[in-house]
Amino acid sequence: MGDVDTAPDATSRAREADAPRNSSVARFGVDRPLKLDAGVELTPFQIAYKTYGTLNAERSNAVLICHALTGDHHVASPNPVTGKSGWWETMIGPGKPIDTERYFIICPNVLGGCMGSTGPASTNPGTGAPWGLEFPVITIRDMVRAQAMLLDELKIDTLFAVAGGSMGGMQVLQWAASFPKRVFSALPIACATRHSAQNIAFHEVGRQAVMADPEWRHGRYFAEGTSPRRGLAVARMGAHITYLSDAALHRKFGRKFQDRENPTFSFDADFEVESYLRHQGSSFVERFDANSYLYLTRAMDYFDLAADCGGVIANAFRGAETRFCVVSFTSDWLFPTPESRAIVHALNASGARVSFAEIVTDKGHDAFLLEEPELFAIVRGFLDGAAKARGLKNGK
Repeated sequence: MGDVDTAPDATSRAREADAPRNSSVARFGVDRPLKLDAGVELTPFQIAYKTYGTLNAERSNAVLICHALTGDHHVASPNPVTGKSGWWETMIGPGKPIDTERYFIICPNVLGGCMGSTGPASTNPGTGAPWGLEFPVITIRDMVRAQAMLLDELKIDTLFAVAGGSMGGMQVLQWAASFPKRVFSALPIACATRHSAQNIAFHEVGRQAVMADPEWRHGRYFAEGTSPRRGLAVARMGAHITYLSDAALHRKFGRKFQDRENPTFSFDADFEVESYLRHQGSSFVERFDANSYLYLTRAMDYFDLAADCGGVIANAFRGAETRFCVVSFTSDWLFPTPESRAIVHALNASGARVSFAEIVTDKGHDAFLLEEPELFAIVRGFLDGAAKARGLKNGK
């Protein structure tokens, strides 16, 4: 049987600071293997997670939060590595749209991650060394299967809601497709039922930046005492551009120079936007593992609900009783609104209950992480309605 405790992940090798000292960890031994889409079994493995709020007596007010590509389980509390606030504290907390005084929040670090869950930086029990590229390739569906095993350990049969944006939204959709009886309501935000060719292309550029760094050492950088910091930083810089919009970049930076009035006629960071991207890259490498970046981007690339259901997206949700609220943003060119509308059309075709909102904003894909009052109102209203439908008194 798997066990749930609060001990650090002894197998995590990403960085000493990444050990989940203030996280809970669910460990699954050799008697509880996870069968992966790649056709192999992963055992043993573990999932790090955080919880907020109180589970009610009926165990019916649990909300699962699924994080995006470079997120983690510190959704509403300070990150122990960076010291920064939780990545969705605008959304989750007492009195906030996802109210910790009403709901029991669970946020797991995804399988393949580098903040306590088993991933390529963890120790391969067969060799005693970090997995590196010997770690099996994982999928969004594998992540969700692991999360379902975590909920089994917590003795939570059904979820009041599952919510997340971007890669987190993909997990939400996969939850509704794989475990429809366990999901009462679902909030997929800024996502799609499959990754587009353009997004796969962006990810490949990032992966090649990592692998082109001489310090990557074919994924064996831990064993060889190196770190592909430059390659990972460049990958992050390129990806971060896709999270914004042209209007947001212009509003924030325009063509302003960084700490100077005239160009230096060099390749220094003359412009503020250059300095900003360099900071994003350098800070990212302090908290994220390069191989995890490869694995998680590949998981997003492989995501395609229609491919799992005879090429028809609606088949993924056929007969679903889950209530859905799909949200997109007008300036999100990474997951543009037509892809959210495709989700809605598929849900309509399957007979599911679904509402849809396109929020007008120039903040780009990252709008779901930022101060966006309309999003807050939509999430609060949707959950209030779902709580009433489920008979949760004040959400409890």
